[in-house]
Amino acid sequence: MEKIEECLGCKLANNELETQVVYENEWITCILDHDPFNEGHVLILPKQHYRFIDEFDTETALSVMKAAQLLSRAIKIAFAPDGISICQNGGTFDDLTHFHMHIVPRQEDQDFSSFYTDDVWDNEAIKERLPETRERVAKLVEEMIAV
Repeated sequence: MEKIEECLGCKLANNELETQVVYENEWITCILDHDPFNEGHVLILPKQHYRFIDEFDTETALSVMKAAQLLSRAIKIAFAPDGISICQNGGTFDDLTHFHMHIVPRQEDQDFSSFYTDDVWDNEAIKERLPETRERVAKLVEEMIAV
C-alpha cells in the first residue's frame, strides 16, 4: 500500500493521528470531521494515498461507495436530518491533498454555501460531543454490518 509520510490524509486514514473512527476496513477509514458542519459529519479516506477519484483501484472505489451508503443509513437513524449531502473536492479545492469524501447531514433551514467558504460555523457544542457522536455512529454501523 502506497503511503506518503508527509500526507496528513495518509496519517488520518492509517490511524497515525488521534481521530474519531466510526468505521474502517482494509481499504478505507471513516472518521468524524474535526470541524463538523453538523453532528454526524463524516469523512471517508482511502488508506492508500490517492489524490483523485479516477486514480482508485476497484477495491478502494467499491469501499468508498459502500461506506457512503452505510454511513448515510447510520446518520439518518442517529440524527434524522432533512437530507444528506455527499461531496468531494479535488485538485486545488482539496486542502487535505488526499482524497476524502464528506457525508454531511443537513437541515432544511441551513445555507450549505457556508460549507464552501471560510465562514466560521457555530459548532463548538458539536465538537465537544465528538466522542459521544463517534460511539453512537460506530455502534449503529457495527449493528448494520452484523445483520
